[in-house]
Amino acid sequence: MTDSLSSYSAFPFEHDGLERTVYRRGSGPAVVIMHEMPGLHPLVVRFADRCVEAGLTAYLPSLFGTPGEAVSRGYLAREMLKAICVRREFTVWATDRSSPIVDWLRALSRKAHADCGGAGVGAVGMCFTGGFALAMMTEPAVVAPVLSQPSLPLAFGFGAKRRARAIDASADEIRCARERLTADGEKLLALRFEGDPFVPPERFDYLAEQLGDTFDPVVLPAAAAPADADPPAHSVLTIHLDDSDPEGPTRQLEQRVIGFFQRRLNSA
Repeated sequence: MTDSLSSYSAFPFEHDGLERTVYRRGSGPAVVIMHEMPGLHPLVVRFADRCVEAGLTAYLPSLFGTPGEAVSRGYLAREMLKAICVRREFTVWATDRSSPIVDWLRALSRKAHADCGGAGVGAVGMCFTGGFALAMMTEPAVVAPVLSQPSLPLAFGFGAKRRARAIDASADEIRCARERLTADGEKLLALRFEGDPFVPPERFDYLAEQLGDTFDPVVLPAAAAPADADPPAHSVLTIHLDDSDPEGPTRQLEQRVIGFFQRRLNSA
C-alpha cells in the first residue's frame, strides 16, 4: 500500500464466501467507489479524498490489482488479462446480466448505510466496474448511482455490434432501477469521453432507450483530457481528469458528481 491510502482504515468484508479488503475514510453518508483497471490506484483515491472533503464517507473495495499501486502499461495489461481470462467474479463478454461480484457490492452497500446513515448510499463504478451501480440499485440502500465510462461488455471482436448496444445488467435490474428512479424523481448519471472505444455511443443510446427520462448522460469532448495523457481519453474522474484547471470541464464534472452525492445522500 502506498501513501495515497495511508489515511484510510482497512477492514475485510465477507459475503457469501467472498472476501475483499475495503478501505474507509471520512464522516457522513457513504459512497461506494469502485475502482477501474488496473486497480485501486492513487487517482481513484484522489477522487475519494475529494468526496471525503465534501462531507462523505468513502468506501473503497479492492476488487483486483494491488491497492495503491500507480498505473503503468504493464500493470494494466496484466490485470486486464487476469480479468478476461481468470477472474470469475466479472462478466466480461456476456450481455444482459451483471457480474457475480455485484451481489457482494450490494451487501457492502447495506453495511455502509447501516454504518453511516443518511438517506442512502452513493455508488460510482469506473471502466470494468462502470455499470455496477446500475445493477446495484436492486439494493434499496443504493440511491445515487453514477456510471463512469462503463466498459462492459467489451465491444470488440465477434459480436461487437451486439455488445455495443448492451450493459452488464439484467433486464430485471434495469427495470428495477428505472422504477426506483422514476418514483424518486431522480436520474442515473453516466459519463464518458467522446470517441472512447471502450464506451461506444451505442451503449448510451441503449441506456437512454431502457431508462428513458431517468438517464442523464454527460459526454465530454476528448480535448477536455490533459494534453499529455495517453490516448484515448477514457477515465473521466481519474487518469484523464485535467487537474490543472479547476474551472475546466473535467473538474466541473467531478464537482457535479460529488454534488449529486451530497444532495441525494443528505436529503430527508
